[in-house]
Amino acid sequence: MYSFIRSIFFSLDAETAHGLGMRAIRDAHRLGLLCLLAPRIKTTPRTVMGLTFPNPVGLAAGLDKNGDYIDALGALGFGFIEIGTVTPRPQPGNPKPRLFRLPKAEAIINRMGFNNKGVDYLVSSVKRSRYQGILGINIGKNFDTPIEKAVDDYLICLRKVYPYASYVAVNISSPNTKNLRQLQQSNELENLLAALKAEQKVLAEQHGKVVPLALKIAPDLDTEQIITIADLLLKYQIDGVIATNTTIGREGVEGLPHAEETGGLSGAPVRRKSNAVIKQLSIALQGKIPIIGVGGIMSGLDAAEKIQLGASLVQFYSGFIYRGPELIAECVTEIDNAARMPGKLM
Repeated sequence: MYSFIRSIFFSLDAETAHGLGMRAIRDAHRLGLLCLLAPRIKTTPRTVMGLTFPNPVGLAAGLDKNGDYIDALGALGFGFIEIGTVTPRPQPGNPKPRLFRLPKAEAIINRMGFNNKGVDYLVSSVKRSRYQGILGINIGKNFDTPIEKAVDDYLICLRKVYPYASYVAVNISSPNTKNLRQLQQSNELENLLAALKAEQKVLAEQHGKVVPLALKIAPDLDTEQIITIADLLLKYQIDGVIATNTTIGREGVEGLPHAEETGGLSGAPVRRKSNAVIKQLSIALQGKIPIIGVGGIMSGLDAAEKIQLGASLVQFYSGFIYRGPELIAECVTEIDNAARMPGKLM
């Protein structure tokens, strides 16, 4: 059924199709029809970052930037969902067109630019939702906030989402906000992590609970950068790391329509880069900080591979667009199979 639905939506402009598709999922949920798309998901709980996930397969940030579809997405069987990226103030993002499919490569290029309705709107959406599962909220900075004041934006968002998030993802790796990736450099990252960790302690005291922090990093990092980031994660006792965001590289899509569009590339072509970062992080972190593996998961075996490389959980976005809800159950099954047969994929 999903392949038929996809053929209809793929005939439309990508961003138009996205909006229509999300509203269709919400309407199907309200009408009690989502069961026609959502497969039965096996419960395979695991505890990561002090949270108990019903299964290790999550939805990555970007699909629901404003928290408008939390209940419907939560009903599809994901072990957790992540909404955002959200910024302190509303912003329109980059000019359209800014979202492109590359079907031959099972890939997507986007230069959305953190388009969202602002953190206050997102919080109101979360408060209205009935979802009781694990909810990550992904935070970023406004496009016009100078990089030297970026920490202020992250702290504003952290304070506002803290009471409502299961964990908070700190996005410093989108390629679509000018200079954002500069925050991955040693001095800037140290300042950011120090401020976030200090604020987490204050907020934990205020709210009587510790909400984990997870840093989302890029796939376009060399070994030295990965080791530096790992050292800082350990130094500031950050609760998790999400590897990885989209890539600015174009390996695997050369010559295809839209391949030269500016933006971050996701989907199948980013899998190897993401896996390389996960593997190096796993070695550097030595199991002291959990990794959430993202990037290029288009099958259950892709998900299981990330777990075997050192991830504790996985997320996908582009795979959901290309494969639909059936990918959730497939990933849960293959991860479970790999756990019972270690070394199967390596």
